[in-house]
Amino acid sequence: MVFTAVLVLSCLFLILAPLFKWDSYVQFHSNEQNSAIGKEVLFSTLNELEFEYRMEKISENDYKKLKKQYESQISKVMKTDELKAEKTVDPSILAEVEREIEATMKLNKEKKEGGR
Repeated sequence: MVFTAVLVLSCLFLILAPLFKWDSYVQFHSNEQNSAIGKEVLFSTLNELEFEYRMEKISENDYKKLKKQYESQISKVMKTDELKAEKTVDPSILAEVEREIEATMKLNKEKKEGGR
């Protein structure tokens, strides 16, 4: 009898515990929106909204309001993606690339002047 009670309580704990972990849901949700899939979903939703407006399924007022909301969300996602991209660039690699570009430009300029 004690074993059954322990078994039932442990099963209930395993089933109900994930429902009370709000932080993990919020973190998963925000990561999803920042991903490329989330951005793609926002763009496709905006496209559907445009289509429904052109088919006169929604009013102009609703269209403008929803379009503004989705564009705002898209801009937030794009800004965070841009910030992440800026943080991942290694300054030493960037400096090396710039030196190579300058050397190539100098070489091309010398070839151009020598050909005249």
